[in-house]
Amino acid sequence: MDESQNNPGFRVTDRRRFADDAAGKTAAPDAAPAQEPGSADAAAPDDAEPVNFSTFVLGLSTQALLHLGEIESPITGKLEPDLVTGKHVIDILGILREKTRGNLEQAEEHLLDSILYDLRMRYVALVRAPKKEEA
Repeated sequence: MDESQNNPGFRVTDRRRFADDAAGKTAAPDAAPAQEPGSADAAAPDDAEPVNFSTFVLGLSTQALLHLGEIESPITGKLEPDLVTGKHVIDILGILREKTRGNLEQAEEHLLDSILYDLRMRYVALVRAPKKEEA
């Protein structure tokens, strides 16, 4: 007798489109995705720093610094300034500041204000800097 006839459970069919598999995926109800032993996703949740407002803001500020060309790209190891994208991330932080006004703890408010001030000053300095002639 077929195993599916003995166990009248249910079947989940994921019809979302994925970049590597456009045909969709099928999963058993309690099946966990397979992970490589050395993959970053295989780390225990306790090993990762918990996400809170401060770590979220610091992550966005790191993205802004990357796009401003202040830190190297982790992929290429080179400085790759993209001022348009950098300004976009700074603007997102500004929107976050306005939308959370009055709802933050004092330390969170100070962190966000400090990061915004620093990033804005860096952006202005980069925009006003004389353009280097490439030889």
